[in-house]
Amino acid sequence: QVQLVESGGGLVQTGGSLSVSCTASGSIKSPNTMGWYCRAPGKQRELVATMSTTGITNYADSVKGRLTISRDNVKNTVYLQMNSLKPEDKAVYYCNLQHRVSPYLTNDYWGPGTQITVSS
Repeated sequence: QVQLVESGGGLVQTGGSLSVSCTASGSIKSPNTMGWYCRAPGKQRELVATMSTTGITNYADSVKGRLTISRDNVKNTVYLQMNSLKPEDKAVYYCNLQHRVSPYLTNDYWGPGTQITVSS
């Protein structure tokens, strides 16, 4: 099993910056992809950004140029630097780790989520 613990988040004003981090522990297998998803009020959970152990990134179009994902493979930690935040960025942000066991099986782990609120 893998446990994910998020830290950071909170309240920030429009245009402000915030950073969150997530550390994985337990039976972590590599290669893997760690990243962030968010669920805004009344919406489904959606991709924010992910990064593989080899450094390949994937960003939602809505955050490109404003949010930056990075990771420390030694510490099994992923970071999300959030700049130029907008009220529509308000959501619960979930850390995720995916490890593809086989072409047919992917282990998928989630953190409990951290609330980010952007005041206008």
